Amino acid sequence: MWQILVSVLEWCGWMALGLFSLHQLWLLALCVWHRRRAPRPLGPVDPLPVVTVQLPVFNERYVVERLLDAVTRLDYPRELLEIQVLDDSTDETTSLIAQRLQPLQAQGYRIVHLHRTHRGGFKAGALTAGLAVAHGEFIALFDADFVPPPDFLRQTLPHFTDPRIGMVQARWGHLNRSDSLLTRAQALMLDGHFLIEQVARFRGGCFFNFNGSAGVWRRQAIVEAGGWQPDTLSEDLDLSYRAQLRGWRFVYLRDVVVPAELPREIGSLKTQHHRWTKGSIQVAAKLLPAVLRSRQPLRVKLAACFHFGAWLHYPLGLLVMLLLLPRLAMGASPIPLHPAISLGGLVGGLLLMSTALFCGTVQRQSGMPWRRFLLDVPALMAMTAGLAVNNTRAIWEAVRGTPSGFDRTPKYNGRRVPRRSPDYEIQPSGTRWWYGELGVGMYTVVILGYAASRALYAAVLFLLPISAGLLYAGISSFRSVLGRWTWKALEVEGVTQAVE
Repeated sequence: MWQILVSVLEWCGWMALGLFSLHQLWLLALCVWHRRRAPRPLGPVDPLPVVTVQLPVFNERYVVERLLDAVTRLDYPRELLEIQVLDDSTDETTSLIAQRLQPLQAQGYRIVHLHRTHRGGFKAGALTAGLAVAHGEFIALFDADFVPPPDFLRQTLPHFTDPRIGMVQARWGHLNRSDSLLTRAQALMLDGHFLIEQVARFRGGCFFNFNGSAGVWRRQAIVEAGGWQPDTLSEDLDLSYRAQLRGWRFVYLRDVVVPAELPREIGSLKTQHHRWTKGSIQVAAKLLPAVLRSRQPLRVKLAACFHFGAWLHYPLGLLVMLLLLPRLAMGASPIPLHPAISLGGLVGGLLLMSTALFCGTVQRQSGMPWRRFLLDVPALMAMTAGLAVNNTRAIWEAVRGTPSGFDRTPKYNGRRVPRRSPDYEIQPSGTRWWYGELGVGMYTVVILGYAASRALYAAVLFLLPISAGLLYAGISSFRSVLGRWTWKALEVEGVTQAVE
């Protein structure tokens, strides 16, 4: 009986992963088919409108000055440009902002510093507070680690000459792509989203989302859609779908690039992906029923289902991985019509083919040399595997309705910050799951050894980066926990010495 159960579970997992692979190929086909369908504005903007640039900031002392310098270099009349620094910081970031704003205000820039003493609503709350006192007809948003080019507003605003356009999103670039294999793998993943997925959804007539930064909103669209709402961790995805359900259209500009900083260590990356994953599932529970009940075409509804459910490939992959060892030990499948091992081989080949085509297209469109492909793709596989336990936990929390705060992703502007700095250490809530990551990593090593003993060399090549990614994530989480224990011990020792 247990053999049938294992086969059925694995069969369901492989089938679901196969559907995601087919969807990936569909997005790739849409992108290629519509490659010449670039958006064109109806005409120049005349007269130029007032634009409010919102900069949500929380404890970003290493990058906030760079952000302010970049925003003040925007090629736009100063009398029509309002800059809001939405500061929720609890460290010296607030004083750094105040010092930097004084000379800028003296030069004639309209910059206001809105400092909240609480984080009510997190980023959505800060944006709402800023919108309440903003004067701009259009709202441009940049997170703290972004560096917008001077012509950003000149390239985005003309698309709003169409009164139906509610938001224009630019592509994210990468300031530190070449720092390490981890940043290169992240860049490859994000380029896949911005060079393939966003292009395909926009040009294919499906819903797509504002990415939280490097975009411009029409204020009326924000208000009519119900404003920024703090009931999910993905306020950008939430507002995007609500606005499009109200009939607003979005534009995606593939060739307008705003560079940003990628997380340098796996701890920061896990914090970021936990927020993205949990927030997406929360938005799906909130809005997917409304999307399915709407009068949108079937392709829009199906695309939305895959868009919201894209993060499910992490628990599905984890399930298939956990069942792989008992499945290999069982030998022939007890389900004669659907032999799971054959299905696994078929879907595994489909996964590899779709990933290779997807990543190859991304490498070509991003202008990266082909020789990096053989190294970057295994690094991407390892990174994805390393995030599996973390993102599965995020989905489980979203399904259970477990509350959590908006954990920021620290950025350093190239600085070397001590790994175990007590005031700036990454402390993702999932570090206590290090034993799960290490346990699954060791389990995959056992599968790897078993596959090698059975001369299953294709499985060995497939499992190598997965095992490495899981072990790397687990060891990094353990080091983070160990670092906090060390600092707590030092603090206790310091307090004891001070008392003595």
